[in-house]
Amino acid sequence: MARIKPQALLNQSKRKKGPARISATTIFLCNLVVVVIVLSLVATYKHWSQRSRNQPASGLSTFKDTANSLTESKKYDLPGYAILNTSKGYITVELYKDGSPMIVDNFLDLCQKEYFKGLPFHHVIKHYVIQAGHGQGLGAAEDWTTKGKLHSRLATSPKHEAFMIGTSKTKDSTGFELFITTAPIPDLNDKLLVFGRTVKGEDVVQEIEEVDTDEHYRPKSPVVINGVTLKHEI
Repeated sequence: MARIKPQALLNQSKRKKGPARISATTIFLCNLVVVVIVLSLVATYKHWSQRSRNQPASGLSTFKDTANSLTESKKYDLPGYAILNTSKGYITVELYKDGSPMIVDNFLDLCQKEYFKGLPFHHVIKHYVIQAGHGQGLGAAEDWTTKGKLHSRLATSPKHEAFMIGTSKTKDSTGFELFITTAPIPDLNDKLLVFGRTVKGEDVVQEIEEVDTDEHYRPKSPVVINGVTLKHEI
């Protein structure tokens, strides 16, 4: 058997123990995999982060939509008519739910509390207004008669016509004063907050208008509201 020379054995040992070289292609592929993994993690984080931010907003939007739907439903469910049972007969009033929602809400609430039961028409001004309420001072209405006995012949809007129902704009008035006009009042918007109109019972309004009054426009014989019935339709 041929003997291997010591120098050859040394060279062979070095070749076996030397580190294996990694090719450039392998290094590139490893780096590419790492980059792909990092980008995937970043994209996933952004996706869940964006979703978590949008979720409360979506919930709030849904809540607002639900609240608006409930408000519209409530408005739709409110009675649209009030029937005043007076000692002279019945007066049916159409309520302006859309045009005067706050006043209508207040009026309906008072009706349910029977605020108007037994309420007197305490001032009657012929060819002008009839007024019901707890107050005994005529206030603004008396001022209307001194300044506006001669009504303007100018064209009037529907809100200025006869048989409109409203309440006083006076801030210091006690309780809820109810006015029903018996003639067109061109400057009505300066006097009243109109929230409805008479659709039946105009003859009853005129009958109340014709009652005898004293010099302060107070009826000599009591005329009262016996009660109010609320209706969705008539």
